[in-house]
Amino acid sequence: MKYALYTGCTAKESTPELLKSTLEVAKVLGIEIEILEEASCCGASHLQDFDEFLAYVLNARNICLAEKRGLKLVTLCNTCQLMLENTKRKLDSDEEFREKVNEKLKEVGYEYKGTSKVQHFLYAILEDVGLEEISKHVKKPLNSKVAPFYGCHIIRPSKTHDGDNLNENPYKPDAIESLIKVLLGVPVDYESKIKCCGFHVDLQNTELSENLTANALLDANENGAEMMVTPCPLCHLNLDVKQKAAAKKVNKNFKMPVLHLPQLLGLAFGIDKEKLGLNHHIIPL
Repeated sequence: MKYALYTGCTAKESTPELLKSTLEVAKVLGIEIEILEEASCCGASHLQDFDEFLAYVLNARNICLAEKRGLKLVTLCNTCQLMLENTKRKLDSDEEFREKVNEKLKEVGYEYKGTSKVQHFLYAILEDVGLEEISKHVKKPLNSKVAPFYGCHIIRPSKTHDGDNLNENPYKPDAIESLIKVLLGVPVDYESKIKCCGFHVDLQNTELSENLTANALLDANENGAEMMVTPCPLCHLNLDVKQKAAAKKVNKNFKMPVLHLPQLLGLAFGIDKEKLGLNHHIIPL
């Protein structure tokens, strides 16, 4: 099994521990990873506000990199997944628009064909590896109450992700919960797990961003969580890096460890904490 890995910007720069832990977990699961080193930024759901066509062209090119390799394109970031999946659906459903994009792509030697699936690492391993196989690699049961935090872009809008996220219900997702159970942890159910972390509004309204982050942390904490886990590095930045600032908004002193999804898997697989990059976190486990 081999994936073309689209790391995006954040997993390489702001949260290098995410890429590090993903590669470690992939080894255990027998997944060969080829990083798309020549890929560009997805636009982070902001580029299209300035130049929508350019956003489509850039992401079409990113998908072409996986197509040329004949591989599934796997992402590590919710927002990257949304941008790439939106592009794929638009190009696959609108032949006239696809031709316009391909005219531009030809200038740099690419042609979008629509032959590669785009899928987040979470759903890729559930689909291609499966819970039963994942369970065989558990060496150190989590034995902890873990609050999954999906955030926005991995499950919504549902019309974008329908069928590509194993038919996940955007209001009642259970993919991360199923992994937590297989890793012998206890999933914590709480209302804020599918709400926004506040990352994308931070520059425009920092106070609102911190309030959204605080609400998620408070909700998880009040429902007995001992740690949180997220499939999105942008959510991780708010929940971990900005945790102290967010805690002040609700007059609490949070010390809630927040793990990247591959780190949670890695812990249960018995991978050394340093190899998983847990030393990079602001709130220690």
